[in-house]
Amino acid sequence: MNIDRVSIVIPTLNEEKLISRTLSQYSKELKDEYNLEIIISDGGSTDSTLNRLNGVCDSVITESLKKQNIARGRNIGAKNSQGDVLIFFNADTKVENMKLFLDRILKIMKTEKYTAISFKIKVFPEEEKLSDKMFHNFYNNYVRLINKLGIGMARGECHVLLREHFENVGGYNENLIAGEDFDLYRRLRRFGKIYYCSDMPVFESPRRYRAFGYEKVFFQWAKNAVWIMLFNKSYQKSWVPVR
Repeated sequence: MNIDRVSIVIPTLNEEKLISRTLSQYSKELKDEYNLEIIISDGGSTDSTLNRLNGVCDSVITESLKKQNIARGRNIGAKNSQGDVLIFFNADTKVENMKLFLDRILKIMKTEKYTAISFKIKVFPEEEKLSDKMFHNFYNNYVRLINKLGIGMARGECHVLLREHFENVGGYNENLIAGEDFDLYRRLRRFGKIYYCSDMPVFESPRRYRAFGYEKVFFQWAKNAVWIMLFNKSYQKSWVPVR
């Protein structure tokens, strides 16, 4: 499969604390080598997020709709992108080596055996505690199992997929307040296998776990997944940002 362009879409909402760090992973040389475009899809930030974007961003799309959510933000970013491969990163994520990461995912996508990639997720190493290691070890193995069973699942921190399949399923379901990640990969599974990438982890901020605790976060995720499978809607009525 020929892949001429790669698009990275990053939805933001009041991410002034971390967005500069996230964007520091990309250089002009890296963008030129991989024909990479970076799109910021902002949902109406009221802090200094938009003032902290560096010169690597190719497009900055702003919206402030009352019903804005991360699914809509990602869809808008994708609509304004040109890549054959779409990469959706959250604004508080990073990888150990972006060049190696891109090499790895392009090798997988070019085989034409897979429609999307699901990743092992870990907490920023410098902030990781024993509880983080224990939970993520459990949950990463759970995600791996779900994909082996042929259901299709990925954590929302990073999604990598072919544009043609993203468009085939109509993108993210904007009616879902939460669980849009699980829902997307469940639908993508109809077009091919999901590759679970265990050797190229994606790191995230532990801010939500610190604010609510792992027990509450896990049961929110579980309830949303069950409701999506049974009723095609989220269990949660609202999503509380943690910044």
